[in-house]
Amino acid sequence: MKTLHAYILGFNLSLALTLLAFALAGEHVRTAHEFPTHGTAVLALVALALLQLLVQLIFFLHLGQEQKPRWNLAFFAFALIVIGILVGGTLWIMYNLGHGQMPTREIFIDGEISPQTQND
Repeated sequence: MKTLHAYILGFNLSLALTLLAFALAGEHVRTAHEFPTHGTAVLALVALALLQLLVQLIFFLHLGQEQKPRWNLAFFAFALIVIGILVGGTLWIMYNLGHGQMPTREIFIDGEISPQTQND
């Protein structure tokens, strides 16, 4: 029964953190990116994501309850690798999104597509 209560508490905390992050992002968009500011919103979302990670590790992966503490290091190392891949890959893709695109002023000349771009 103790495990069921831990799962319910973990689920409720996860749900609350997810809804809080969603509300924060929605408020940021609703106020035309004025409140909270971009920097504050990013810091708050990163903090909420780290709290979500902590809740997942403690309540669902039962971090700290195993017999061998070496698994603690393995869980954290794996979590850091996944976070690094996701965040690093996302930033890399977003940075290089416009690399292969032509500026629109070169595509449209006098409101029509120029002959140079019709063979693309």
